[in-house]
Amino acid sequence: MTAREFISDRLGQIILRLALLFATAAFLLGTGTQPGIITLLLIGYLLLFLWEQVSDFWHTKKRLDELQAIMRELDQRYLFTECVSPHNLYERKLFELLRLSGKSMMETVSGAQAAQKEYREYIEQWVHEIKTPITAAKLICQNTDSNTRRKLLMELAQIDAHVERALFYARTENPEKDFIISKTELSAICEEAIQNHKSLLIQNGIRVETQDLDEIVYTDRKWVSFMLGQLLQNAARYHGEKPVITLSGKRLGRHVQLAVKDNGIGISTHELPRVFDRGFTGRNGRNRGGSTGMGLYLCKKLADALEIGLEMQSTEGLGTCVTLTFPAEVNLTNM
Repeated sequence: MTAREFISDRLGQIILRLALLFATAAFLLGTGTQPGIITLLLIGYLLLFLWEQVSDFWHTKKRLDELQAIMRELDQRYLFTECVSPHNLYERKLFELLRLSGKSMMETVSGAQAAQKEYREYIEQWVHEIKTPITAAKLICQNTDSNTRRKLLMELAQIDAHVERALFYARTENPEKDFIISKTELSAICEEAIQNHKSLLIQNGIRVETQDLDEIVYTDRKWVSFMLGQLLQNAARYHGEKPVITLSGKRLGRHVQLAVKDNGIGISTHELPRVFDRGFTGRNGRNRGGSTGMGLYLCKKLADALEIGLEMQSTEGLGTCVTLTFPAEVNLTNM
């Protein structure tokens, strides 16, 4: 708190007291009191008033600095009122009100967290339950003619992809509780993602090429496989003529990079900064339909949780390249 702030806060009180002082002096002068005596009284009162204001400013500033220091040292700042001892009745009453307010806030937050946890658990349970009829529908498709089977399997694959996204979206609320960091072969992760989306790639006539994937990374295999699946789905949805997807690995010192490159329709330059925003579909998504704008958003959230660098480069009409940079083993102690 500065002197200007202090004076501004008490300006009305100061003006009132000075006005009363001069009114009293005028009254004394009108009753015949000698001017010299009135002057001495005015000087004495002004000195006392000035000392009172300076003392009040000093103690108030000291107290505020003390409270700010306590706040800065707290890791859990919502416990501030529990760590401060009131100095007077005003502070005691004020801190009691703040405690009641904080208690109400904590109860509201706890209730919201409990409801969110229940909803997340329900979504996860629903996802696992819905996969059973999806699998059953895929088996039933085997008894239909080839053309019908192909169409049904394509639609079921889309349903399965949306269900999988819902599951991972629910898990991103508390990612640290779901992932397990382990030593994993990059080639194994890529192979799993390709196999999971084999039907989609075949139906869209996409050829997949792999290069230099004999690298070891330290990450959560399931999460990275899901991320690669989202990239493969995007490449399939926005493919061009003679579509090819290339997955290539490269070691950069203690880090490993995985590049997922396609020769699809690409993304316009002005849309690139927003591709990882939640719900952003862009012109391509609106033109071709079926885009939710959640796939790349989830990829970014999962990548951040796993400390994986995620970058995208694209040229409209030529294709897109997404690069994943995996953290070095020495960095895993912070996760």
